Amino acid sequence: MSVAELDADAAQLAVEHCYEQGWSDGLPLVPATRPLVEKFLAAAGRPADEVIGHMPQLDRSVTVELAAINAIMAGCLPEYFPVVLAAWEALMNERAAKGGGWQSTSGPAPLIIVNGPIRNELGFNSTGGVFGPGFRPNATVARAIGLIVRNVFGVHPHELEQATQGLPGRWSICIAENEEESPWAPLAADRGVTGNAVTATLLRTSEYVDNRHTTDPELLLGDFADTIGRSGSLIFKHALVGVILCPEHANLLATAGYSRSDVAAWLADHSGRTTGQLARAGKDHNDGAGVRFPGTGEPAEDFQRTIAPGAEDRMLIAVAGSRNAGISMVVRYFADWSGNSVAIRSGDIS
Repeated sequence: MSVAELDADAAQLAVEHCYEQGWSDGLPLVPATRPLVEKFLAAAGRPADEVIGHMPQLDRSVTVELAAINAIMAGCLPEYFPVVLAAWEALMNERAAKGGGWQSTSGPAPLIIVNGPIRNELGFNSTGGVFGPGFRPNATVARAIGLIVRNVFGVHPHELEQATQGLPGRWSICIAENEEESPWAPLAADRGVTGNAVTATLLRTSEYVDNRHTTDPELLLGDFADTIGRSGSLIFKHALVGVILCPEHANLLATAGYSRSDVAAWLADHSGRTTGQLARAGKDHNDGAGVRFPGTGEPAEDFQRTIAPGAEDRMLIAVAGSRNAGISMVVRYFADWSGNSVAIRSGDIS
């Protein structure tokens, strides 16, 4: 069909109808016609009525068909739908996403990381501006997850969603790993899933580390440790984080002999604050796993780790971005990370 044959007025009416139904996250939606839904179901190769998620406190369930409808409205192409389903499954592996995470006062953001040849086949961005806009697969896969939460679970701002301020990137953090410039195995392969796969968890926020001034691996890691250990992130006794390294930082560390697990171990051992430093923020005391609160500030020189001993294996370390500057990202988990990756399963996408 040529552009001249398109009915722009009818398209506008369909878009406005979606707004009127309350289905939108604020941006225009693509109408989910029956033929298009069937194409998405064929791409998935899974039964339309298969239940893929349940919110027990609301007794609401997500089916493959409902996920397809929301992926269409988000602007996905049919061939993206298996990635949406894998991302959703990965999130359903996370304790917080199956509970009250979507309704938290933190307003957590899903982090979705894509591995495998499908990254290039579908045009996912893994290099420059990877956390930003401009690429349809990255943007629409992440948006599809948000629309599922909104339209199927019914979690709307000012209603069931209780975010105090929320995160700017709540429904937009879908990145592909830059496997071509990573010195290590793909993240999912490191977790036992080779080929096309998705890894996901919920984040409180992401914070950049700009360090392009040193070639000393311990100075670089020390910069990450300082960012990880800041007092503002400590609500409970410990907090968990991941790191998305730019290729420059990842290769500097690998050349110095650091594996993924070495990076995690170093950061776990060195990230934190002294009791005296935490006392200045009123967070120097805790009752085990409970909330931090003001204490005596003593012993002032005692070091309190941000990351719990033994939790190093749950530090997600991936590589993304361009090899043009030393800028990486610390990602703070909303709660924890299961450590799992999920294979992408496709049906008929012809």
